Amino acid sequence: MATNLDFDTVDLQHKDRRILHPWEGLEEIGREQRTVIVKGEGVYVYDTEGNRYIDAPGGMWCVNIGHGRREIVEAMSQQAMDLSFYGIWNLANAPSAMLAAKLAELSPGDLNHVFFTTGGSTANESALRFVMFYNNLRGRPEKKHIIALENAYHGSTHLTSSCSGKDVATSPFDLETRFIHFLSSPNPSKRPSGMSVEAFCDARVEEFEQKILEIGPERVAAFIAEPVMGAGGVIVPPEGFQRRTHALCRKYDVLYIADEVVTAFGRLGHFFATEGEFGIVPDIISVAKGITSAYVPLGAMLVSDRLLEGFVGEDAKATGFYHGFTYSGHPVACAAALKNIELMEQEGILEHVREVGPYFQERLRELKDLPIISDVRGTGLMACIECSIGTGDEDTLETDAMIGKRVDRHCQDLGLIVRPLFNLCVMSPPLVITKSQIDDLVGMLRQGVERTIEELRQEGLFEG
Repeated sequence: MATNLDFDTVDLQHKDRRILHPWEGLEEIGREQRTVIVKGEGVYVYDTEGNRYIDAPGGMWCVNIGHGRREIVEAMSQQAMDLSFYGIWNLANAPSAMLAAKLAELSPGDLNHVFFTTGGSTANESALRFVMFYNNLRGRPEKKHIIALENAYHGSTHLTSSCSGKDVATSPFDLETRFIHFLSSPNPSKRPSGMSVEAFCDARVEEFEQKILEIGPERVAAFIAEPVMGAGGVIVPPEGFQRRTHALCRKYDVLYIADEVVTAFGRLGHFFATEGEFGIVPDIISVAKGITSAYVPLGAMLVSDRLLEGFVGEDAKATGFYHGFTYSGHPVACAAALKNIELMEQEGILEHVREVGPYFQERLRELKDLPIISDVRGTGLMACIECSIGTGDEDTLETDAMIGKRVDRHCQDLGLIVRPLFNLCVMSPPLVITKSQIDDLVGMLRQGVERTIEELRQEGLFEG
């Protein structure tokens, strides 16, 4: 389906080359001819030529309520007319106060204090800085070491990048290495041949405990983890991993930071997946993306009341949490979040995800019969297909690294956008997607992979 949109594609592509795009390869700068998206509606987006696509990445794990929701736009517009901006440093604004109360209502356990940020990176940065602040106030300046996971992604600030295990080995940036440590990825599909999933989980949990003991519990400040690892390839840890690592944090007085930037606000069918899906109550939760369904940037760190006991009010020391952003608690962003949450509650979006999520996963698993698909994994409305053509030699590894882009190119010709990450294609469609739209998505993805296979055969790169 196409719709008439009055844009000059070539001119926009030329202007787009002035942008240094996130995660852009240096060889691509000034050469890429990107599809230019100009309109969105529901689960669909449209380009400058009027072509319609299913938005399988959901923007970037974030357009949860769907594109083009007039209710959110009107709430933002009204708030901008009433008060476009006033910061929450010395005064307050109404939308941020109302949103903080709503988040405290929805959050698990006693995570009743909210620190507003500008997005996921700054939410995780704030969480990590709060951990340092917390231990300094407790008179434990040596308790600063952070444990994270290989294949994790926590953001693009210096500290969050340093905790992102998917980048640390290859990053051309200078990252912090003195007090950040990594555990092996809890990806069950990569377990040794013959090892059960249960034994694999035991090994990963044992590795975590041994790492704490190796560093010294008196020096380990926090464990930061995504309930399901998004940008690392939709890695769903084995059952019990989250609960058992959380128990070890309690045992050794290590704070548990749950990075729910992707998984919160419905992606797994709950406002917060840590408790709703995995049965744990972290010490700190970071959120962003789905909190506003990406209609405007906003992030937040939720902190347990327990962590503030003895430090506030009459017990306060002569210091403060000297950290913040100009746009913390931006009233227009908070108004968007409030309307987004209201719509999710009114329309039963969480219940819908719990209904269609298993269908989404079931349909995607049907693609395992395609010869270059080595794994299909996911949960809720987040999923990944992993592709491989070779046996690990240098030539096939290079080809594997480009398969995701090939699949995405063919899928776009068919009316589907996926997010290519080397040999992975990750998907996190808007939460309003229907079963029939899932059927369309999987059908186009199958054709895109089949066309990729044929292309590889014609180039003599694949014989399977």
